[in-house]
Amino acid sequence: MKILIVEDEKKMASFLERGLKEEGFVVDIAPDGEKGLEYSVINEYDLLILDWMLPRMSGIELCHCLRKQKKQVPILMLTAKDSVEDKIKGLDEGADDYLTKPFSFEELLARVRALLRRPPHLKDKTILQCAKLKLDLIKRQAWAGPQEVSLSQKEFALLEYLMRHAGEVVSRTAIAEHVWDLHFDPMSNTIDVYINFLRKKINEKEAGTKIETVRGTGYRLVSQ
Repeated sequence: MKILIVEDEKKMASFLERGLKEEGFVVDIAPDGEKGLEYSVINEYDLLILDWMLPRMSGIELCHCLRKQKKQVPILMLTAKDSVEDKIKGLDEGADDYLTKPFSFEELLARVRALLRRPPHLKDKTILQCAKLKLDLIKRQAWAGPQEVSLSQKEFALLEYLMRHAGEVVSRTAIAEHVWDLHFDPMSNTIDVYINFLRKKINEKEAGTKIETVRGTGYRLVSQ
């Protein structure tokens, strides 16, 4: 799953990025509200974490703008403002949850998981299945038939993206943008290496699926 953090405090942004990546999330960082809006328009995210006080466009303004554009992505608002009126304002502008600074990373992580479990973000199911291959996005577990498959964080993220687009050809560029981050070099052979890791770990017969190479284009996960 991919998360955008919009935070101008570098230490806080780095702290959140490191913690979420350790939990297996793909993370992008935007340093101000306008950049956050730009990233939100050109990329697909499963969750946004917005600081309230941002340069160029506040978190509240960004939240309002995204909801006006009918963006239904879950939004967690971070702020030092703790009055009831401020909380109501944040929720009224479209935030789904509100966390007051300072906070523990464990609490933030629990709120992130809770938001990712919520409907009506229907395209973001927490259980993905293709034939006998299944992923639990919250528990971070994978199965090929009855057999549980041990995957690294990047392997899990790559398989998740392929499963979300099962039957479709996904390009190397699309994989780079959704499984790694904005600074990843799509011309490296890293994607090919991880595709091979998945092929070795997932028994095609047990899973009922295989990862096809579409020459000159990318990859496709198909049922057998």
